[in-house]
Amino acid sequence: MSKPRRLAPMVKAIVVRESGSAVEEVGEEFLDGDGGLVVDVKFSDLNYKDAMALTGRPGVVRKHPLVAGIDLVGIVAESDDERFVPGDWVMLNGAGLSETEHGGYATRARISSEYAVALPEGLTPEQAAALGTAGYTAALAVLRILSENIMPDDGPVLVTGATGGVGSTAAQLLANAGYVVYGTTGRAEELGDFLRSIGVDEVIDRSTLEEPGKPLQKALYSAVVDSVGGVTLANAIAQTRKDGVVAACGLAGSHELPATVMPFILRGVTLAGIDSVWASLDDRADAWRILARGLDLDKLDSMTTRVDLDGLHAAAEELMAGQRHGRTLVTI
Repeated sequence: MSKPRRLAPMVKAIVVRESGSAVEEVGEEFLDGDGGLVVDVKFSDLNYKDAMALTGRPGVVRKHPLVAGIDLVGIVAESDDERFVPGDWVMLNGAGLSETEHGGYATRARISSEYAVALPEGLTPEQAAALGTAGYTAALAVLRILSENIMPDDGPVLVTGATGGVGSTAAQLLANAGYVVYGTTGRAEELGDFLRSIGVDEVIDRSTLEEPGKPLQKALYSAVVDSVGGVTLANAIAQTRKDGVVAACGLAGSHELPATVMPFILRGVTLAGIDSVWASLDDRADAWRILARGLDLDKLDSMTTRVDLDGLHAAAEELMAGQRHGRTLVTI
């Protein structure tokens, strides 16, 4: 008699369908695709884009059904890539996860190895997952500022949305590198002490940047890390000093940019877009290197809260309502 065929294990995942998203158990065959790595996922995190997908906002998930989660950290189970062998810790951020490819909110994932990186030395799997795309995007933005030769003596750096994942990480990296950091928040009284504890020198109420202003304003900042977009970004550009750089890496406020060319042609300001989804392996490695070396990991741990898959929808609603700050680690 032939041996009975081994049944594939069930995968617990948050699946986004046209009708909404929910925790489901699906067969491993659900994880279709030609990915070169099969990963037993151990950790992910909660980013703004994740919260949008889980709460039914448009603009993230581009096909249905799809496993949510733009980040994952896990252990290689199967590999077609000579860079990885079973048992290795691996991570993937962006690269189409939760947009066109199944993401990290699942006990198992089948992913392409093209943009996957080994767990960076100096970070635990939990820390790397807690940082996730937000931390890695912040690092890319800081690297772009450094590439433009903006030094601490050139003046303060503005970080918008400073209590968010990108903003709080960027603020820490900049402060630890010796920059004077100004950070905006809508909850200055409530979270001002938190921002100062991570290195923000001056806490600014975000409302001061939310109303349309002049195309050229008082030149205050040598550089900007912006995750808000819209009028906030336009005002930040207008307040950037000569030859300064504005790293735009988010649109939590708006995808529009109601600005003029005047700061660019009269002050030589550079508007630099930060693409964290399809960044090269070299850029990913550089970003993770400065995260491992440039952060106070005790502070990261202290500002990280944990949820599991079953508690993730409630956490996403809180994030969209502005009721979460710091980092949210998802245990799979």
